[in-house]
Amino acid sequence: MAAGLWRLWRRSALPRAGCGLGGIGRAEAGAERLAERLRAERSGKRSEEIPKDPAQRRVRELAMLSKRLQQVHPNVLAKVLKQGTVYQNEEIVVINKPYGLPVHGGPGVKNCIADVLPILAKMLENMKAEPLHLCHRLDKETTGVMVLARSREVADRIRLLFKTRQVEKIYWAIIVGEPDPAEGVVEIPIIEKEVQSHQPHYKMTLAPNYRLSPEDGKVVKIRKNRDAECAVTQYRLLACSSACSLLELKPITGVKHQIRVHLAYGLGCPVLGDHKYSHWSKLAPQKLPEITLKRLKLEQSKARHLPLHLHAHRLSLPLGQWIDLVCKPPLFFQKTLQRLQLDIAKD
Repeated sequence: MAAGLWRLWRRSALPRAGCGLGGIGRAEAGAERLAERLRAERSGKRSEEIPKDPAQRRVRELAMLSKRLQQVHPNVLAKVLKQGTVYQNEEIVVINKPYGLPVHGGPGVKNCIADVLPILAKMLENMKAEPLHLCHRLDKETTGVMVLARSREVADRIRLLFKTRQVEKIYWAIIVGEPDPAEGVVEIPIIEKEVQSHQPHYKMTLAPNYRLSPEDGKVVKIRKNRDAECAVTQYRLLACSSACSLLELKPITGVKHQIRVHLAYGLGCPVLGDHKYSHWSKLAPQKLPEITLKRLKLEQSKARHLPLHLHAHRLSLPLGQWIDLVCKPPLFFQKTLQRLQLDIAKD
């Protein structure tokens, strides 16, 4: 009985008739493929089907950009920033900040701009160069003009210029919807609050000083929240199409996430790709109009990969004389303008 079971097991274990040694080779190849797939899954690198559409490929690539920037060697990151240098003199260095790169470190952040400033200084000058100094900050997902100082004294001067509102900042943003009116000022204080939901989290939000009276609809002044910060943003419509708009924005103050909050909650027109401020009570991908999805050749289920379309386009500051600094929007921003047919009128 035992011998019969042994022969049965051997027959089931060996390749079937007609497979021969080739069957063994195919079995080994299959096992190798299975092992590779399991290894990939264990390392979190499960292979996904590459989208055929170029727009979706760009969205996927950009979604991975921040992750890749956290994996490169600091010297490589410093070289990327050097290539993005748009202006420099004996006092400042100006870079075009890439998408997905945080300015400061924090939990889960391996690479940030602050950490590679000593390396960048040596690449720009020589091995004895002093580390560069941060003068202001941009959000991780925001691109564009960023000023670095060659000395602590110059950095302090520039920080004071920002604090006293002597620096003119111009941003470009692609937003969902069209603002009404087309040009104006949003002047509503901002405060950080905890959102009570199935996934509690913190967001910046509006803390207005006025409300409408339920009795007669008149504007009534209310008690100011002591923790709220004054926030003022000028805006101007540059183009609109495909249920989206291109805005020029001039933040007068510098509150955290000011532009994003004023656009989303003040004007009801969130920045394209701003999944954090497109909803208040939940963390969810931005819901986009059908015409927008069609022009972007994007499915709503893939909208979570859409990047934030907010760019620090221009910065002017008085350092002896007025220095006017301009950075073109990144390629993904330009491609979105083309696909949404947001043509900027020539002045």
